[in-house]
Amino acid sequence: MPPSGLAIIIGAGPNTGTGIARILSHPKHGNLAVALLARRQEGLNSVRSNLQQTSPGSVVETFPTDTSSNNLKQAFQAIKSHASFKDLKLKVAVYSVKHSSKKPFMNETYEEFTESLEQYVGGAFTFSQEALKMFFEHHGEAPLSETGEKKGTLIFTGTLGALRCNAEFAAYGAGRSSVRQLAQTLAREMSAKGVHVVHTIANGSIEDKNGEDQRIGKKMSADAVGKTYLWLSQQEPELWTHELDLRPAAERF
Repeated sequence: MPPSGLAIIIGAGPNTGTGIARILSHPKHGNLAVALLARRQEGLNSVRSNLQQTSPGSVVETFPTDTSSNNLKQAFQAIKSHASFKDLKLKVAVYSVKHSSKKPFMNETYEEFTESLEQYVGGAFTFSQEALKMFFEHHGEAPLSETGEKKGTLIFTGTLGALRCNAEFAAYGAGRSSVRQLAQTLAREMSAKGVHVVHTIANGSIEDKNGEDQRIGKKMSADAVGKTYLWLSQQEPELWTHELDLRPAAERF
């Protein structure tokens, strides 16, 4: 069965990114062709090999890139021209980049602090713009009030740091909260244009497995995250979730 559309995922790591890609690409679930983006080709190769075994029949291609503006734009151009995605319309774009920084504030430097923001928040900015351009290119620019048709879903994977942070997490908190606000302003601007924008808060550990820790609610499974993202992407205009808290059952809050 040929793919029904295209999904782009940046942050294709061995746990969360793999689970999201598996569910979105699996012919029995999302049945979307998937473009995987991450910094290292060897990591992408490992994820793709995993998906070929666990999501047989899926279409998955890899594009090594960091979050710098020029490299992200080049990756999107490569996706647009890739033969595997010919005639497929973008339906889901996921920004799931790892971002962590812990340092006593008085040891922080201006250069390191702003570099962290540029890599994470700047990357979210460019990824959002390029994804939105593709949504409008593939689905048209007529407003939702005229068409009643959803153009696609843009999802940001956040963490509890987007809401509150502990000591020594200045750069981390500044970046996570900035992307949360970016998601919020995009949701308010793009909903009328037919684009569903979501910010999730992953509070707890995520593993690409379904073992005892998952059974008793100690850790989340990556597949469960993927199924949640697929559900978000399938929401129609009568109900759109903007922010969603994700946690295993045993996680304290």
